[in-house]
Amino acid sequence: MEFINLVTSVIADALANQLISAITAAILLLLLGDLFSTFIYHVPEHVFGKFHALVHHSKNRSFLHYAVLTKNPLVMLDGILGAVPYFMFIPLLWQISPTGTIFGLLFGEFHVVWRHISILEWKTPEIVQRICHFCWITTPEIHWQHHQNAMVAYGDIFTFYDRPAQAWLKYLRFVRRKFRQSKAISA
Repeated sequence: MEFINLVTSVIADALANQLISAITAAILLLLLGDLFSTFIYHVPEHVFGKFHALVHHSKNRSFLHYAVLTKNPLVMLDGILGAVPYFMFIPLLWQISPTGTIFGLLFGEFHVVWRHISILEWKTPEIVQRICHFCWITTPEIHWQHHQNAMVAYGDIFTFYDRPAQAWLKYLRFVRRKFRQSKAISA
């Protein structure tokens, strides 16, 4: 009987460790991917680029029609550029948990589609909104604010990136303005 208890305990510990590793890898993928995507691609693209704004923030742009149905390579490129920061952590997080890494990627993709259903006049159920608010997860309603005003509601997955992203946006706009002024003076 003691032997069975020992084996059961060892198996339970192994499964618990695998579960903890999977959860850790998934959360790290989402946190790091969103951090890098927001601060290295998304915010700088709003300041220095026009590509993302044309693809993602044009008036009357329907995400489902424009990004999914048209299969426009430029639109797909915008999505890929936003996803690269998630992909670059795969080799590191795969060592922690392949299952967790895959789950993180799947959750990230699910979230991309889910946060863009606001165009379909989706209303997130109140209980889901409360859970998302508690976990700092961007809902379709919050992401729609970003589509309506590209200067607010940053953080693709997590809302806590919004405030530092807005500070980064302000700083990068200052840098762009100074660069243009120095360019105009030297011309």
